[in-house]
Amino acid sequence: MKYNIAKYLLILNPHEALQHKILHVKQEFKEKYQTTSNISKPYIMLVKFFTWEMMEEKIKQRLQAISMGIPPFKVDLKDYGSFPTHTIYINVATKNAIQNLVKEIRSAQRLMKSTDNKPHFMMEPHITVANKLTDMQYEKSWLEYSHRHFSGSFIADGMLLLKQKAGAMKYEVVQRFSFQNLPVTIKQGDLFG
Repeated sequence: MKYNIAKYLLILNPHEALQHKILHVKQEFKEKYQTTSNISKPYIMLVKFFTWEMMEEKIKQRLQAISMGIPPFKVDLKDYGSFPTHTIYINVATKNAIQNLVKEIRSAQRLMKSTDNKPHFMMEPHITVANKLTDMQYEKSWLEYSHRHFSGSFIADGMLLLKQKAGAMKYEVVQRFSFQNLPVTIKQGDLFG
């Protein structure tokens, strides 16, 4: 049996109208600053990890259990931020609910490990406008975007697990996990199972 490792993303994605608004910002940025990065659908990454595909079923079960106890919440986007020298992004103004969700997901991290890779949990939620910028592109664009305004909001009522198989260019949707705000109790045996 061959053990294939795949790359996974667990994300929150805005509703379609807001996605279009953000895609317009990304396209405008790419044209103005001549960036080479591809324009992808906008999302807020919760965790990125590489693991064996045979772990997928256990990961889905764990994420389903987590999502059942999470209430839907409002995500407010406001203006722009940056990771100096390489990335411009749209700020998430309401970080607490997302950070708490990431902490819950962290309880499943041992399922998300492969031999050489640890999961990357995103504690600074944001929506990337452009990354992998040159120093010059960053300096010029941040001069403008640090003063530009953006606002939008959406209700996060679920999270999406995406998978990119080895050698594949695109991600495929594995499963959507709805936030159901149910009282979830974990039996002691389930903690380590």
